[in-house]
Amino acid sequence: MRIALIGSADFGKAALEAFLDRGDELVAVFCPPDNPKSSKPEALKEAALARGLTPLQFASLKSPEAAQAMIDSNADICVMAYVLQFVPQELVKIPKHGTIQYHPSLLPKYRGPSAINWAIALGEEKTGLTIFRPSDGLDEGAVILQKEVAIGPNDTLGQIYFDHLFPLGLSALLEAADLVVAGKHQEVIQDESQANYEGWFDANAAKIHWATHINQTYNLIRACNPAPGAWTRFGEQKVQIYDAHKHIAPTFASVKGKPGEITEISLNSFSVACHGGQIEVLRAKGAAGKVTGAELAQELHLAVGQFFEL
Repeated sequence: MRIALIGSADFGKAALEAFLDRGDELVAVFCPPDNPKSSKPEALKEAALARGLTPLQFASLKSPEAAQAMIDSNADICVMAYVLQFVPQELVKIPKHGTIQYHPSLLPKYRGPSAINWAIALGEEKTGLTIFRPSDGLDEGAVILQKEVAIGPNDTLGQIYFDHLFPLGLSALLEAADLVVAGKHQEVIQDESQANYEGWFDANAAKIHWATHINQTYNLIRACNPAPGAWTRFGEQKVQIYDAHKHIAPTFASVKGKPGEITEISLNSFSVACHGGQIEVLRAKGAAGKVTGAELAQELHLAVGQFFEL
C-alpha cells in the first residue's frame, strides 16, 4: 500500500523501516524541522534519507504547502508515529483511507505526552497501546485497535517501553493499517467518563518526597528510569536515582530511620528511609555522572545518619 508517515525520533524511524521492509511504498515522510540547538540528527529524517526518500520538514503542518504535499502523495493511508507537531483534520482526512495514530496507553486512560511514566508512577498494574483516529482533541479519536501490557512490580519505564510498547506498537500499526485499508476495522468511540489527561512528566513531577509511602517513592523511581530520572538533593547537590530496590518494613515500629535519612552504606549501594521502609539505591547520578550507589556515597561523602532533602 501507499503510506504517508508523520513522525519523529526512533519510533518514527522504526515505523518507516517496518512498512518498507514488508514491501509497502512510503510516498511521503513528514518530520519536524531541524533543531539548530541539537547536535543529534533527527532519526526519522536520517532513516528516510538512508532509504532514498526526501523528508518533508514543514514548520507547520497546518500550512497549505503541507496539505498539497499530502495531496500529491496520493497515499492510501497516513500513519502517525510519535508526532510532535499539531496535525489538523484537513490534513489527516486527505489520504484515501484517512489517518491512524499510535498512543502508548489504553485510551481513554492516560491521554497526554507522558502516558507510560504516569501509569507506572500511579501504581497501575497494566497499560497498553491504542491505535486510533486522530482528532483535533488530544488523543480523543475513535479507537481502532488496543493491546494490553502488564506492568510488573519492578518494571521500569525503559523496560515497559523498549521491551513491550515499542515493538508491540510497530506490529499494531501494521495490523491496523491493513485492517483499515481492507475495510475490516471497527471504530469505537472513547468513553469520556473513563478519560483522564496527564501532562508532561517533568522535573517537578520527578522530585522524590521521602516522607511519602515507600510504594509511591519506588513507583516514582521506576517511572523515571531512564528519563527524566527521579531526583533529590543532598545539600546543594542534585542527585538522580535510577536503579533501586524497595525494602518494606514488616511493621511500623520496625522502620529504620526518619524519612530522607541515610540508614546504611554497603559495598554496592546505600539506603534511604521513607514511610514504610527503605529505598536501596543501586545506581544514581551526581556531579560525576551515572555511578553505583556506593560510588555516589563516596563521591558525596555520605554517612549514616545524614539526610537527603525532604
